Amino acid sequence: MTAHYKPQGYSSVSPYLIVGGANRTIEFLRDAFGGVQERAFTDADGGVIHAEVRIDDTILMIADSNPEWPSISAHVHVYVADVDVTYRKALDAGAVSVQEPVRKDDDDKRGGVKGPGGITWWIATKEV
Repeated sequence: MTAHYKPQGYSSVSPYLIVGGANRTIEFLRDAFGGVQERAFTDADGGVIHAEVRIDDTILMIADSNPEWPSISAHVHVYVADVDVTYRKALDAGAVSVQEPVRKDDDDKRGGVKGPGGITWWIATKEV
């Protein structure tokens, strides 16, 4: 059965991130996670009104903050093939470490970074 209520290839739930510096956040997602910008709408000054970036099977929606829609900090969890490699890529792309990758009480090795725009990205790989 085809779902006609949403775009093909989209999941039913997509995080919507309101950030200061959406273009920089989009660059970070490309460099750290291999994100691919699907589409973007900008204002006359180049500010991002709405953008969509695909990471693996998920679309993230992103916009620049403004007085009506201020930046909101958020935490986003991303499963990746190799948490250590992705963690280093994220740091190289301008993120600041929150937690080096470590395995704790579950099957995931997980680390965290705070990226441009103020979003905390939890990066994990299931190790079994």
